[in-house]
Amino acid sequence: MTTEAAQLADGKPSSAQGSGAPRRPRRQWFPYLMTVPAIIIVAVVVIFPLAYSLFVSFTGFNLMRPETTSAFVPDKMFNNYVALAGDEVFWRALRNTVLFMTVTVNASLIIGFALAMMLARMTFAIGPARTLLMMPMMFAPVLIGFQFAWFFNATVGLVNNVLQTLRITSTPIPFLVVEPAGMVSLMVATIWMSVPVVTIVLLAGRLSLSEELYDAASVDGASVYQRLRQITMPQMRPFFVIVMVLLSLDLARAYDIVRIMTDGGPAHRTELIWTYTGQLAIRNSRFGLASAMSMAGVVLGVAFTFYLFRQMMRLREDMR
Repeated sequence: MTTEAAQLADGKPSSAQGSGAPRRPRRQWFPYLMTVPAIIIVAVVVIFPLAYSLFVSFTGFNLMRPETTSAFVPDKMFNNYVALAGDEVFWRALRNTVLFMTVTVNASLIIGFALAMMLARMTFAIGPARTLLMMPMMFAPVLIGFQFAWFFNATVGLVNNVLQTLRITSTPIPFLVVEPAGMVSLMVATIWMSVPVVTIVLLAGRLSLSEELYDAASVDGASVYQRLRQITMPQMRPFFVIVMVLLSLDLARAYDIVRIMTDGGPAHRTELIWTYTGQLAIRNSRFGLASAMSMAGVVLGVAFTFYLFRQMMRLREDMR
């Protein structure tokens, strides 16, 4: 037996394990170093464009006037925001955006929840049903816009042909032109695009719940409605908040749908903040005013998301 082995057998530390042996310092900085590439990408892709857009919103940048590219005048830095405050189209686009977000988020949540509950109770053809449910996710928003523009077309649209064939209407209805059918058409297209994501998240939440709760409730004589109200709804409240956050952040994709179907018209009846911003920046070359409007949209989105995150944290505290 060697000297070190004898020392270990006697309970004595060896020379390598003595108190005088230096310890290797822990690399506490290494995990933070691994996040540097992600931080750089976020800074280049998100932070810098956002900061530059904020700077441009305080200028009179017009693409047709190159001298205004970096012309920052402190006395006129709030001119774009003052112009927005007096722009009736902006306020109409803001009202339409709030209405659009409220209806589409809640309708997508209700429909997705109903489909999730149905899929959770299915005992056959589960795979094909889930595949069909995910089909809208395979289409780009541009294609969805063209698809529903044909559905609601006044002359060759599928909806008008069905209504006239069933003798519900005698003349075609210009869904994309009249109010409120134009906004409703946009909402239907957006809901169709958003429902699969909602259903998948809520279905995962429903399948994560313990079946013992439902078995105990059935033994106690609880009805389907009582089990839904007393077990499913309270347990899935965190999933509802997550879905609402995802939808509110994802609704900017509706720009493509609105651009294809109505282009914000006629007479700005279906104008949203995103489409009006694109019109000012791309068609009118007024990047300063468009950046100010985009900042208003950012504030609206952040406020809505912050409210939902507060609700999520409150639910988490209630569940502890």
